[in-house]
Amino acid sequence: MRQLIRIATLLALCLAGAAAWAQRVEGEMARAEGMYQAEVPVRNQGEAERRAGFARALVEVLTRLSGDRGVAARPGVAQELRRAEELVEGYDYRQDEGVSPSGAPTFRTLLVVRFDPAEVDAVAALVGLPVWPEPRPKPVLWLAIDDGRGPRLVALPQRNAARAILDRAVERGYRLGLPAGSAAEQAAVGAIWRGDAAAIARLSARYSPPMQLIGKLYRAPGGGWAAEWQFVDQGKVLARWSTSDADARRAMAAGADGAADALIKRYAKPGVPPKLAAPGRYTVRIQGVDDAEDYLRLAGWLQGQAVVRGIVPREAGADGLLLELDLATGVQGLRRAATRDEVLVPAEGEAEPALFFLR
Repeated sequence: MRQLIRIATLLALCLAGAAAWAQRVEGEMARAEGMYQAEVPVRNQGEAERRAGFARALVEVLTRLSGDRGVAARPGVAQELRRAEELVEGYDYRQDEGVSPSGAPTFRTLLVVRFDPAEVDAVAALVGLPVWPEPRPKPVLWLAIDDGRGPRLVALPQRNAARAILDRAVERGYRLGLPAGSAAEQAAVGAIWRGDAAAIARLSARYSPPMQLIGKLYRAPGGGWAAEWQFVDQGKVLARWSTSDADARRAMAAGADGAADALIKRYAKPGVPPKLAAPGRYTVRIQGVDDAEDYLRLAGWLQGQAVVRGIVPREAGADGLLLELDLATGVQGLRRAATRDEVLVPAEGEAEPALFFLR
């Protein structure tokens, strides 16, 4: 009997270990990878929370695609976020384990979302997002930190100390590299502290591309942390800025934002919406409005659309109802809304005025 109990116990431990291993593997497989995937924390796996997670994940993808931190505030984006679920190719959940500032273990559920690249590209074109082409550069981060014991270089062996800024760069759609940490590179701390961009650029010649993000992070005199940054491209300083925060990680992470802004300003191509997707006033003809009931149904639907900012009736006749609409994302935005809600049937082509049929 005791032998059977020992065997059963051993079997249970093996099964538990296998289950834990399978869970870890499943979590690793579910991690977001690529430009059109994102993972966001969720409170539970319910439908409402999942839909909200889809919208947040789409913001992350659009931010990464364009590099624009304010993408959610762009005209027409809010409307597209409401239909984020329609752009999803697939999703998974994974459990993330961490440690709180007090040292206690923490657990959270992450929703991993994979979007249809063609659909996301269509949304970006529709709202006129700038496109930051790939492959994207990987600047070298030359960061020196002084916590009161003198400045020290953060190199590859100390990459965990720079995790905040490395992760923020990924959120903005690019990656930062770190120097190997040779003796000559360690000795360059003085040049970083002086802000000698030319000396760092020469030292960084062994790395590709010839771009450097140079920063020094130190305790601010009045408390908290301060940082000074320079972004250098091919020996030319493109931008200088400073950051400060009570939290060293936030002060550090903001350096990646400044570098992203400099890169986007130099390399991103301005988004040009399709001809009928630019914000503005458009004349639209709608056929099939035969009575007052049809008109009220149409008016109610138009007033409920985020893309429609204003409605001015122009004329009504045998060939339909002519309206002047102020559209946040042009006729293309109205067509997307009509296709989604199945109230209007848009005619193909770029005829003016644009033609729709009331169902």
